[in-house]
Amino acid sequence: MKGTFVVGLALLTVFTAPASLWAKGATVKVTIRGASLAAPIEITDRSILADFNVWDGPGTYINNAEQTKGFIVDWSQGIVANPPEGLPVYDVSFYTRYSDSPPDERPVLVYVVSYAYDASTRQGYVYLPSSQLNTRSIWHGHGFEGNWLRATNAWRDVVTPLLATAKTE
Repeated sequence: MKGTFVVGLALLTVFTAPASLWAKGATVKVTIRGASLAAPIEITDRSILADFNVWDGPGTYINNAEQTKGFIVDWSQGIVANPPEGLPVYDVSFYTRYSDSPPDERPVLVYVVSYAYDASTRQGYVYLPSSQLNTRSIWHGHGFEGNWLRATNAWRDVVTPLLATAKTE
């Protein structure tokens, strides 16, 4: 009897939860903080953000096919060793607005990574923490969480000039 109640309550929760919990929207803002930045950098240009959809990459599926490209990680390179010591490390936060949300609704934080850039090799690195926020949004699997990976050239090419011109402390 108790088991039936628990199952019934779980089903009721699933079917009465707001649709916005199930309707993943596009990335609408990326915030970069840390290292010696005097203020966060915000990226809100939709034409730029279209290339960095937080819902892309391993652990995401379209028509039952796991996606192997997308987001800011070069997934094909796999897990890499820690980046060289002494590189500045930035916290990068990804915000979405659910697809059924009104346009004036505040974006929701859905994913956070760390980013390090080695100017001598022009290589960016992304750390995917295995945080509750991240794994609740997307579980990429394949051992990616808790490890460093190479950033895509597209991400590096967008972020490097922003970091170079940002005010520092």
